[in-house]
Amino acid sequence: MIFSAKHLKNTPKSEPTMNQPTNDISNCITQALEKYFRDLDGEKPSNVYATVIKSVERPMLTRVLEEAGGNQTRAAEILGINRNTLRKKLLEYQLIQESPA
Repeated sequence: MIFSAKHLKNTPKSEPTMNQPTNDISNCITQALEKYFRDLDGEKPSNVYATVIKSVERPMLTRVLEEAGGNQTRAAEILGINRNTLRKKLLEYQLIQESPA
């Protein structure tokens, strides 16, 4: 289903939409974004996508790696991503150190 901006504005709060996720993680992100936009105090929002992704990705990677007992192959399977992609992200967030060649 595709929602127009008008539809989303006129949707009652009790009716779930793509703007109103129903799981705990989505609710936390929605609440954080609502606070972010409220706290802008007239400033123009910028780089919201990258900010949200970085805010969510690092703790997600940390927790999944813990769940996998530090096993990157297993963590990649849990995440549904390629192990090389996981390794790149772990290095990017400095969650692991590059091993010497």
